[in-house]
This record gives sequence, C-alpha cells and structure tokens, in this order.
Amino acid sequence: MAVFELYHGEMSTCSAKVRITLAEKGLAWTSHHLDLRKSEQHRPEYLALNPNGVVPTLVVDGVPIIESSVIIQYLDELVPEPPLRPADALGLARMRLWMKRLDEEVHALTGVLSSSIAFRFEDGHEAQIKTMVNPAKRARKMESFKMGVEAPLFRMALAGYDRLLSDMEEAVAAEGWLAGGVYSLADVSYIPYAARLNHLSLSVLFEGRPALTDWYERLSARPAVKLGIDDFAPAHTLELMSSHGAESWRRVGEILAELRGGAEATVAS
Repeated sequence: MAVFELYHGEMSTCSAKVRITLAEKGLAWTSHHLDLRKSEQHRPEYLALNPNGVVPTLVVDGVPIIESSVIIQYLDELVPEPPLRPADALGLARMRLWMKRLDEEVHALTGVLSSSIAFRFEDGHEAQIKTMVNPAKRARKMESFKMGVEAPLFRMALAGYDRLLSDMEEAVAAEGWLAGGVYSLADVSYIPYAARLNHLSLSVLFEGRPALTDWYERLSARPAVKLGIDDFAPAHTLELMSSHGAESWRRVGEILAELRGGAEATVAS
C-alpha cells in the first residue's frame, strides 16, 4: 500500500473532506499540520509541494497531489472499496456537478460567512491579509474583516447559502443523498460546510428543511466524519465561532428575512 502524508489545516473545510475520505477508505496517513493563521502554508518548503500556497496537499509515495476535489477522487479511484461514487453515469454526473458548485461558488461563500461573523475577531487577522496573493480573495477578506455582517458581500453570501440549502433539501428529499441513492463524494464534500454553519451558530438555516436536517444528522454520526471534522477542531476556535455567531444571529435573521423578500445576488469566486 502507498504511503500517505497529508498537509492540512485544522479548521480547513477542504482539508476536512480529504481527512473524511481517508477515514472512509480505512487508510493510515501521516499528519503535517499547518497553522494557517501563521501563514505556514506560504513557507518555501510547503510552496515546493503546493505552489498555490493552500491546503490540503496529499503526498503519495513522495508525489504531491493538490486540490481537495482532485485528491478525494484520486483516493476513490486508487482504493475502490468501499466505493464513494454512484455506479451509474447519471449519478456520477450529478456528483461531479455538486462538487463543481462547491469549488466555484460555495467555498467562497463560506469564507465570507466565517470571516464576517467570527474570524475578524481573531488575533493577527490583519497580518493574515498581507500574505494573500489573490487580489479578489484579499478584497473579500478586507471587506469582511472591516464590516462584518453589514458587509454587502455578507448579504450575497447568505443569499447564496440560502439557495444552496434549498437545492440540497430538494436533492436529499428525493433520494436520500446529494447525488442519488448512495453516499458519495458529493456528501463527503458538503458535510464540512454544513458543519461550519453549525459551528457559526447558523444551523437555524436548516429549519424548515427536514430532509437536509436528517442528512446532516446521519452524516455527523459517521465515524469518518467525526474523525475528519470533530477530532481536529480546536476548542478555542469553536468557541470563537459559536459565541460570535450567537451574538450576530438576530441581525443575520433580519438580513435573511430581507433577502427572502427580495432579489438575491451571488458572490463571485
């Protein structure tokens, strides 16, 4: 069997879905934790593995593989049992569409929600901005840190998530899982993002979506999901997110009500 080394961040949603996949496959791996708040992902030795300076990176027998969606599909092909993809072509296409949406839209939405509600209160968040090389991401971060839930981008992100959860409710209500009748990489990919809503005291967004609530509870109970998310979540970060999420929920609820009564926009990645 190959030797797996994972460079990852504790609260990184992208890292979590790779950790979950490794656990679902029963694979042992060596952990290399990077402190993203200290910009360890920008150190020269890590950039030699991942020139994008992001986590995660999976090193397999000395060969680095980057991009979390690529990594988990690689793992499912390398270790086909238990399968984490639909057997039929249509189900597989649906799985890939969900994963594409996450990469192109949902990940950016999550960053805005997290920064606007909680991470703006972390020590050293201003220094973090200076290390960001992507100007679009840097601009989003600056707005979120400065304006919090009053940032225009926050409204867009909240609207985008509300639409997303409605689409997820419809999909899960139809067949039990996102990409059809089987647990797949689509579900693995989205559970860290659903957990982030819970960490931010935004699980109220699940209200009125019974199929999605059931999906979340079923997934949260899986040992691989607990290992991939819960076992790596630092208590101080969870407290930061929970407390500031609770403080902001009344205003978030007002914004959500306004959005549901009018036009909604999206956040460009």
